[in-house]
Amino acid sequence: MGCQLGKLAASERRGAGAAAPAIADGPPPATDPRLPLTAKQKYSMLASWKGISRAMEKTGICMFIKLFEENQDLLNMFEKFRQCRTKEEQINSMELAEHANNVMNTLDEGIKGLDDLDNFFEYIHQIGASHRRIPGFKVEYFWKIEAPFLAAVESTLGDRYTPNVENIYKITIKFILETLVEGFEKAGNKT
Repeated sequence: MGCQLGKLAASERRGAGAAAPAIADGPPPATDPRLPLTAKQKYSMLASWKGISRAMEKTGICMFIKLFEENQDLLNMFEKFRQCRTKEEQINSMELAEHANNVMNTLDEGIKGLDDLDNFFEYIHQIGASHRRIPGFKVEYFWKIEAPFLAAVESTLGDRYTPNVENIYKITIKFILETLVEGFEKAGNKT
């Protein structure tokens, strides 16, 4: 006497059900060739991003503080909080927190959109193009956020920021920044 489910599970453990391969036995589904991540890297990225999404504001503020530590001149680009010259003022600035949240939400949308690259490109290109409206903004400014972003992610993830995760974030932020630059440049070609 035994449950049919128990018998089925036992037969599969013995290999009797080996004729029908398990879903996990095959290779992971192929990713869009435009995405510079493997399926496994994309999965790891999305899994680790959950840790960031629970601390978006903190991560964003950390990112901007690091940006301004390394590029004090960029602070002048931000009308709403350019007067915040010290780290303490920046940490306590509601305006900087709001902007940090906006940027992190944009990154969140982009990273969560890696499953649908057509929409990802459209969205990130629009964000890149929108920077054309910022007086004095130069395309190379996009790249200045790369190291602060990685440092903020490392700070937020702590010991979960392994060398493998670091590599995946480096690939991902480079991909996002390249796409922002494309959007910025395409918008410039239309004028």
